[in-house]
Amino acid sequence: MLKRGVERVGEKVIGAIEEIGQLTTMLISALVWMFRPPFRVRVVFQSFESVGVGSLFIVLLTGLFAGLVLAYQSDMAFRMFNAETLVGATVAISLLRELGPVFTGLMVAGRTGSAMTTELGTMRVTEQIDAMAVMAVNPIQYLVMPRILATTLMVPVLNMLFNFVGIGAAYLLSVEVMNSDPGIFLHHITRFITAQDFLFSTIKAASFGLIIGLVGCYKGFYASGGAKGVGEATTSSVVTSSISILLVDYALTVSMWSL
Repeated sequence: MLKRGVERVGEKVIGAIEEIGQLTTMLISALVWMFRPPFRVRVVFQSFESVGVGSLFIVLLTGLFAGLVLAYQSDMAFRMFNAETLVGATVAISLLRELGPVFTGLMVAGRTGSAMTTELGTMRVTEQIDAMAVMAVNPIQYLVMPRILATTLMVPVLNMLFNFVGIGAAYLLSVEVMNSDPGIFLHHITRFITAQDFLFSTIKAASFGLIIGLVGCYKGFYASGGAKGVGEATTSSVVTSSISILLVDYALTVSMWSL
């Protein structure tokens, strides 16, 4: 019994190490092919459209309600201490530093990351990827690189739109519903928000985008077992991306704001 348990743990550890190695190899290959001809510009822009336009609605909707809920709860809490003038700064800081990048990453992982895994997984089990290699088309350059590039660059854009909508929704709720002073609301935002907040928020979002693209492509690229295997790979992609986003978010938060 003990021997079997040790063997299972060893298999899990070896499997994790192999996955890390394959992920690293895929990332390096994608980076190399990014600067080598033929440059597949059309495929890259298609990936940009899929990630940006495809995820826009769900990201903006999430930002809207995140801003509304955060503003309402902050206002109710601050009123107990006669400090409701700090609602604007609290909402802006919370969205820029944490909620914006994390929520955007999770939404894109659920919507776009899963789609990437499903698409590549289907191509793998139907041997389309093998056929591309036979026709001298590098699958990393054609399938993986554009998707990783698109998520890495588009998630920061979606993050800023998320923050803008969230802060705007918080402003409308605070001013129109909670009767806060609009000038004070905006004054405290400009007083406490710095360029560093925007920079760190963008770095976080780009990191999450890289994770989403890399994990989504990896899980699909190495999928096996037919339709069932593709479904399992898609589930694993979303779970792995979400957990990785939360772990990396904590690591970046501690390292960035301790500077």
